[in-house]
Amino acid sequence: MRAVDVIDRTLDLLVDHDMHAFVEMFAPDGVMEFPLATGDATRAVRGHLALHDYLDDYASILDIRSLDRTVHVTTDPEVVIVEFTADGVVVATDRPYRVVYVAVITVRDDAIVRYRDYWNPAAVVDIVGADAQLAGGQA
Repeated sequence: MRAVDVIDRTLDLLVDHDMHAFVEMFAPDGVMEFPLATGDATRAVRGHLALHDYLDDYASILDIRSLDRTVHVTTDPEVVIVEFTADGVVVATDRPYRVVYVAVITVRDDAIVRYRDYWNPAAVVDIVGADAQLAGGQA
């Protein structure tokens, strides 16, 4: 499977609210990193168990209903850059959620080995609220 196909499938699982299958798209020791995380926010989550724990409540916090995505192929066939806008609602408040993301994702042997999520923490806090457990890119 090409890296682009793996990424498309992974993002479709996010919209389907299937976080278990989303995590299974990662290699067993795959890592999700949040380079723009601030303060005490999570900077990285490694491995299936940690990713499951980290993302378990995602769909109860955010109801992502669509992703408008642009996928950029790089000179490295294992690395893909994805720009996407997530549209949905904050479950607790029913407030609209629309945030732009950029992710640099490395895929090897049909699994994500590194997912660097460059999201805007200030935008998420503004929409979701400072109390939400969305530190480190969970939104």
